[in-house]
Amino acid sequence: MTPFKIVIPARYASSRLPGKPLLPIAGKPMIAHVCLQALKAKAAEVVVATDDERIAQVAEQTGVKALLTSAEHSSGTERIEEVASLLDWHEDDIVVNWQGDEPLLSSELVRCLAQSLAGNDDATVATLAAPATEQEIFSPHAVKVVLDHADYALYFSRAPIPWHRDAFTDAQPQVHTDHYWRHIGVYAYRVGLLHRYVQWHTAPLEQLESLEQLRILWHGERIVVVTVAHAPEAGVDTHEDLKRVEALLQGEEPVATQRGAT
Repeated sequence: MTPFKIVIPARYASSRLPGKPLLPIAGKPMIAHVCLQALKAKAAEVVVATDDERIAQVAEQTGVKALLTSAEHSSGTERIEEVASLLDWHEDDIVVNWQGDEPLLSSELVRCLAQSLAGNDDATVATLAAPATEQEIFSPHAVKVVLDHADYALYFSRAPIPWHRDAFTDAQPQVHTDHYWRHIGVYAYRVGLLHRYVQWHTAPLEQLESLEQLRILWHGERIVVVTVAHAPEAGVDTHEDLKRVEALLQGEEPVATQRGAT
């Protein structure tokens, strides 16, 4: 197995749930659950990147290194790049972005994603997708991705893509979901890509769709997509999510069934 690293971006501010990483779930701060789950992936390094000393302290209590990073970052990708620079990681190193509000993400799936990128010399990013439901196809809140024959991303959009010309003309379209993939926002990067990413200006398509991964395609980089049979359990954005995750943590770790993974 090719060694890889995990960075967990975790900022204190959140419009819906202020202080989200420190909110308790089953008796522990959420970031502690994320750290413990990430350690199961057996990465060469696991680092929490945060703008808050309290979050850093919790991470270190779980045995995970923490770095205080700039409060000015506009995305987790930028925060991860700062970590890679501070720790002087090699440009060919692979790092997985494990969001600080994803305590139920499967460590097995993260390993699979990292190894998929490690085995692909043509891609600088790997990400995930699962079959889209009919509701998700037409929802702007579910991002869709179109793939080529080799599972490279052609485009990401909040719109229903591909547009089925004949089936979508009626008021009640006939939907066949076989060709529709919902993007799952978990990424593995080569460090060199991260250094280039933070130097690029925001791309026009990125601004239109409000999707930062379009900046990568705009600049000609390739994103390989690992398709899975089912989307991983969703993370925490609301108080209702906190209750759902707390209930699920009482059971076994959910593991996504992989399809087409290397």
